[in-house]
Amino acid sequence: MAVAEARPIIMPRNQPANDISIVVPVFDEQDSLPPLTAAILKVAAQHKLDLRQLIFVDDGSRDGSWAVLERLAAANPVVTAIRLRRNFGKSMALNAGIEVATGSIIVTMDADLQDDPAELPRLLAPLAEGYDLVSGWRERRDDPLSKTLPSRLYNAVTARLSGISLHDFNCGYKVYRREIFDSVEIYGELHRYVPVLAHSLGFKVGEVAVQHHARKHGVSKYGFRRFLRGFLDLLTVLTITRYSRTPGHLFGAIGTVLLLLGVAVLAYLTGIKLLDNAKIGDRPLLMFGALSVIVGLQVTLFGLLSEMINSRTDSISPRKLIKERVPDED
Repeated sequence: MAVAEARPIIMPRNQPANDISIVVPVFDEQDSLPPLTAAILKVAAQHKLDLRQLIFVDDGSRDGSWAVLERLAAANPVVTAIRLRRNFGKSMALNAGIEVATGSIIVTMDADLQDDPAELPRLLAPLAEGYDLVSGWRERRDDPLSKTLPSRLYNAVTARLSGISLHDFNCGYKVYRREIFDSVEIYGELHRYVPVLAHSLGFKVGEVAVQHHARKHGVSKYGFRRFLRGFLDLLTVLTITRYSRTPGHLFGAIGTVLLLLGVAVLAYLTGIKLLDNAKIGDRPLLMFGALSVIVGLQVTLFGLLSEMINSRTDSISPRKLIKERVPDED
């Protein structure tokens, strides 16, 4: 199991509960839902898992997924079906399900039967070792090269830039302690970056290799736009995790570089004007130097303004950073 070394936080001192809520976003997966439900319930019964909720979130499906979910919810007390007004994307669907979930452990998985419910006990096991988030690793993916090759590149770049040694950030099969979502909010396409966001707050993150199956029903929703959005969101996450509390350091560094570059260029032009009486008014370098100074000042001031705003709106309470306390609070 690959491990991202970080101290866990916000874990209670007493033995945590093991009640589980499983959240499954759904988009046009009507044929996969009945066998997926049966497989999850079978695994929960075999391994005596405390499955409190199996939450399906219909993210604006255009097929008969909602009708299937209504029947499943009527037949199984543990099943909860949620229907969004339209397709909002996977992150919003996960958020909707997580908000309804009451379990102390939250599991997310895809609805296309490519994630194997039989792997759930293996994903849950590291929680007993102190891990807060365990991500699935599709070590052997049963997907075409058009999906696997871009994914490998994306995962390699993400691991290098984020500093977390995970192999498969895109895998939707993950196990979380509930308290992670008290500090981490997912939006846009950031669901794949929850390990990065959690790691930045000190949670202990690891991964387990899981079996991956070929899609049996429906079609893949993967495309180039999703791949491109993933890299753009990576820039967002890196900015959030490294500079969310000190935005002035990011913008100040950029502004200072531009400002110094502009000053150096203008000083050079001033020197050749004074020493050689050279004409500098029609040189593009003069425009470049002036713009560098102006933009550098603006970016630096923007960084200072960001610091002022951040000091007023910091949403993470220091109490959320406490791992345990002696004596415990009543």
